[in-house]
Amino acid sequence: MPIENAVLQWVLSIGVIASLAATVYYSLRYRRSADPKTRGLLSARMNIVMGIMLILLSLIQMLLFTGSTIRVIVGAVFLLLGLFNLFAGLRNHSVYRSLK
Repeated sequence: MPIENAVLQWVLSIGVIASLAATVYYSLRYRRSADPKTRGLLSARMNIVMGIMLILLSLIQMLLFTGSTIRVIVGAVFLLLGLFNLFAGLRNHSVYRSLK
């Protein structure tokens, strides 16, 4: 494995682990919050971080492994879901931020 692939693998893996930890953090805070506006903001942040995580997972599938049809399809689905979560989270975050 070339050194560039190893560095890319480490960077993407650390990004996935960090976004997973942030998703769990925002999810727990969301479930424990009683205020609807705070819940909306935390839910939006959770969607943003989850979208980033799915995009990173799709990059892992597409860049680090040889291109089989199944890997490309799974990577494309993760990329689309990640982009949808990211944009929905950004939109909801701006809406709930304007309410506060």
